[in-house]
Amino acid sequence: MTDQLLYATETALNGLMTGVMYSLVALGFVLIYKSSGVFNYAQGVLALFAALTLVGIQKGQVPFAHLINAMTGGHLESFPWQVPALLAILLTAGVMVIMAIIIEKLVLKHLVNQAPIILFMATIGLAYFLEGFGDVMWGADIKTLDVGLPQGINETIETVTGDLFGYGFFIDNLDLVATLVAVLLVTALTIFSQYSKQGRALRAVADDHQAALSVGISLRFIWILVWSIAGFVALVAGIMWGSKSGVQFSLSLIALKALPVLMLGGFTSIPGAIVGGLIIGMGEKLFEFWIGPLIGGATENWFAYVLALIFLVFRPQGLFGEKIIERV
Repeated sequence: MTDQLLYATETALNGLMTGVMYSLVALGFVLIYKSSGVFNYAQGVLALFAALTLVGIQKGQVPFAHLINAMTGGHLESFPWQVPALLAILLTAGVMVIMAIIIEKLVLKHLVNQAPIILFMATIGLAYFLEGFGDVMWGADIKTLDVGLPQGINETIETVTGDLFGYGFFIDNLDLVATLVAVLLVTALTIFSQYSKQGRALRAVADDHQAALSVGISLRFIWILVWSIAGFVALVAGIMWGSKSGVQFSLSLIALKALPVLMLGGFTSIPGAIVGGLIIGMGEKLFEFWIGPLIGGATENWFAYVLALIFLVFRPQGLFGEKIIERV
């Protein structure tokens, strides 16, 4: 293989791994959309809040320490203990379930049968509230997240590809773990959505709230369930992105990269979220590799949105989305 082709292959592989990271965020959007027909603007902030909470619990940080110190003149920082990573993850998952219950009780139950735009605006307000709440609760400084996931270049892949091609591919161990986790998540969520009683109820709620209520489906339970699952998916995404680039408030902006992923894969398809992420991830890396030098670079900032725009023109429902036909 020529050097140029080897570099392109390595770039494509790293793009696929990046696409998996995008897909982890997109999965949360799909879950909420399938249960309510609404794009959840707050999903990126849920990932941020989950990562902040995990770091805070793991390091024994006192919640609202800055606020308490400002009001009392004290110097609270953290408790005299640290929590093991696995226990901290379980506690954070519990926090996300509690948050789902609170969101349903204070927001969602008052918006039954409202127009989708009303629910969408509610998620925008929720996103900004959670971002500010996370700031007050855990502080705005950049945090490091370490739950024991392997990081750094995978030496086995580097050695094997070096022996085969004379050039070792640099593939991050964290990206490999994210790929495995994404495969397991998609498999579990697809089985849940297609074959479980709750999964079928979830789809019924998305089609018609009133009709679902009339056949005995508890709308409140379904919303709590799906927001809890979306919170868990956000926690997984927050762990992966936080371990990769640190926990900071720009983490919530990964939601913007999930948009073109959803447009390609379809807003209602769990496997589509993965396929869309892989296409976006590999496409933007290869486009930057081949075309970027010819036009001044920085194509990764806009390539995904241009590709999504093309899909909207020719296939607005995405690759795996359901084609909606309305009779008037």
